[in-house]
Amino acid sequence: MRIAVGQGSCGIAAGAGKVYDALSKLLPKEKLGITGCIGMCFLEPIVDIYEEDRLVARLVHVAEADAEKIAEALKTNDLSLVENLKISKEDESFLTKQTRIALRHCGIINPMDMEDYIKVGGYGALSKVLTTMSPEDVIETIKISGLAGRGGAGFPTWFKWNAARNATGDKKYLICNADEGDPGAFMDRAVIESDPHNLIEGMLIAAYAIGAQEAVVYVRAEYPLAILRLENAIKEARENGFLGDHILRSGFSCDMRIKAGAGAFVCGEETALIESLEGSRGMPRLKPPFPANAGYWQEPSNINNVETFANVAWIIENGGEAFAAMGTEDSKGTKVFALTGKIARGGLVEIPMGMTLRSVIYEIGGGIRDGGTFKAVQMGGPSGGCIPEALLDTVIDYKKLGATGAIMGSGGMVVMDEHTCMVNMAKFFLDFTTNESCGKCVHCRIGTKRMSEILNRITHGEGKDGDIELLEELCMAIKDGALCGLGQTAPNPVLTTLRYFRNEYEAHINDKKCPAKECTALISYRIDENKCKGCTLCAKRCPVGAIFGEVKAPHSIDASACIKCGQCASVCRFGAVVTE
Repeated sequence: MRIAVGQGSCGIAAGAGKVYDALSKLLPKEKLGITGCIGMCFLEPIVDIYEEDRLVARLVHVAEADAEKIAEALKTNDLSLVENLKISKEDESFLTKQTRIALRHCGIINPMDMEDYIKVGGYGALSKVLTTMSPEDVIETIKISGLAGRGGAGFPTWFKWNAARNATGDKKYLICNADEGDPGAFMDRAVIESDPHNLIEGMLIAAYAIGAQEAVVYVRAEYPLAILRLENAIKEARENGFLGDHILRSGFSCDMRIKAGAGAFVCGEETALIESLEGSRGMPRLKPPFPANAGYWQEPSNINNVETFANVAWIIENGGEAFAAMGTEDSKGTKVFALTGKIARGGLVEIPMGMTLRSVIYEIGGGIRDGGTFKAVQMGGPSGGCIPEALLDTVIDYKKLGATGAIMGSGGMVVMDEHTCMVNMAKFFLDFTTNESCGKCVHCRIGTKRMSEILNRITHGEGKDGDIELLEELCMAIKDGALCGLGQTAPNPVLTTLRYFRNEYEAHINDKKCPAKECTALISYRIDENKCKGCTLCAKRCPVGAIFGEVKAPHSIDASACIKCGQCASVCRFGAVVTE
């Protein structure tokens, strides 16, 4: 038997590095390896035990102190020693209800060893392309598959490839957009960290299809582990003849490099990304011309995101028809989502298009954490919108989600419960968009700022008549006038919360109350004397001494001194602290 320790960013943050170090002192080198993120971020650190290539046990929430019994279980071939660490049947369903294509190798192979990728068929699709397919054949296969860009816009991948192939230029470029900037999104990071050669192979196939000899991965510098593993994979691929001149002894040559971006959200927009690649400030260009005709250095360029490329090798191996057989009429294949927020089982999920939001959140995600009540789900990050409980049976595809006012986006799915204030949620995203605006166009630069100011006033109890109408007017002006897609979609969080949760805006403005009891300026705390036992725990925890009372006697809060930190409510064991 051998062991693989999950070493994605989520696993390392949970302590997987310490677990690995402890096991390395107890097991021979050949018995211990690493892997990337399997997607079960809520169970990290994860240790998988294999017999040959068969998974025989998955251990979860593993601590450094568990290393000795894990090592003993391996030495004695007695897995009963780690029975208490094994994943539950309920948590196993997180994976069994998914269909994994882009994530098919994630959490299974060693991302730092190309041989592991080769063993699962890696680079077989590239070999097939270079020996049996013309560039036109490749583009036709992608067309049949119905693969749409997974970066957010959902534009047909084959069309972009074909446009770049047919464009006239001295040199053509292939660019991977790994500038994943949406709050709560980490799909691209996980793919690069866990399966970097799959990205390289998909990009090489695309480069062959469009006639590019240079490929660039634009990845944000906040992803150091992803960059490290991709650098290693590029080095391995180059040393083994998969990158460089005459790949696999064919007439096709292509090399690849990484560009670490400084983390500007606007660089997720393809023309702003190109500006950044060229050494300029990341700001969108006017279109047309489109990048397919005049992109990087004004030469024909194709840009797709990580997840799009991660599907390519599978499609070539299995045929476009196999990919198109999954999903809906308008949206083919699978989609990866980062399931976060007030969800019981958070992590990465990949599901066929056509599944409902309810199925993802409740059947895969396990519903709301701590027995809470579902309120809304934010789809598409700052460019998306909030979908209420009444629309939970919405089918996941581009058109159906678009009809709700949200978007598919790159795949962020932030779940909210009854304690989430929807006005405050809209404010969070508008603050983000305001700070990240490149400032090139007035509508986005000034419009989002004005909206952010209005939302800030409302959440501080200073809202007034006409604020809702003014927000709506600003939303439409920004959508109509902003230069790029990021600016045009910036109002979506406000528009959808106004559409589905208008009553919360009205309560903030008219009643000076926050129904979710989240906005600090609009809430107060008091102690119910019938429930208070006089344990003094709340008084001891209060950082400003605003709670008074004798031991074993009801306490009270001095409202004028209270800073509304909520510490009293969090420590009270009797439910005596009431939020109003």
